[in-house]
Amino acid sequence: MNAAKIIRAIARRELSGYFVSPVAYVFLVMFLLLAGFFTFTAGSFFERGEAGLASFFSWHPWLYLVLVPAVGMRLWSEERRSGTLELLLTLPVATWQAIVAKFLASWVFLAIALALTFPLVITVNLLGDPDNGQIFAGYLGSLFLAGAFLAVTCMTSAMTRNQVVAFIVAVVICLFLILAGFNPVTDLIARWASPALVDTVAALSVMTHFDGFLRGVIDTRDLFFFLSVIGFALFATGVIIRGHRAG
Repeated sequence: MNAAKIIRAIARRELSGYFVSPVAYVFLVMFLLLAGFFTFTAGSFFERGEAGLASFFSWHPWLYLVLVPAVGMRLWSEERRSGTLELLLTLPVATWQAIVAKFLASWVFLAIALALTFPLVITVNLLGDPDNGQIFAGYLGSLFLAGAFLAVTCMTSAMTRNQVVAFIVAVVICLFLILAGFNPVTDLIARWASPALVDTVAALSVMTHFDGFLRGVIDTRDLFFFLSVIGFALFATGVIIRGHRAG
């Protein structure tokens, strides 16, 4: 069996596993309710007087900060806690194939949750004449942002058997990736660090790269950033899991 078929088979099993328990449905309902609350209430959708989803997408980094680690915290910690990780590693499946498959299954689940917000797109098109290209870019950026946070959670989940610990560490790392580009943070670092280091830290912020998508600009540099975060986190996951195997 080639790698693509192995990844597809594992991903299909993992994705179906989400929907055999009520947890997935609870997550979907929570995501839709919170997205609606932040868009229409906290985001003052109607008060803006414009046909667009800026108030919807601008809250996604903070929404994903909690919800994405909640989805990904069980990916590897549950395997370690139940002892099935050792069984998985004895199968004729490469470690990277299992990592990619489990990540893709969870990413697809998040994509489903995001796709279920399509009534918002219909609503703004009924209320006015929005820039649907900008809305598409916002959805694309949101999907890659969720993927980056998910990959980080995948890494933290591989570190520990405790899902709560995996969740907390993932939230802390993702919070750093959000705050790194904010002025209070860069001003604090600028007091003792060189301008080059300040620029480097600011460049690590997901907000710096997510803002381009919110403006409707799909920049290859922003795509490369998110893909780099995903790639690095999944590579680190592989290193951690191989360390468990060696141990």
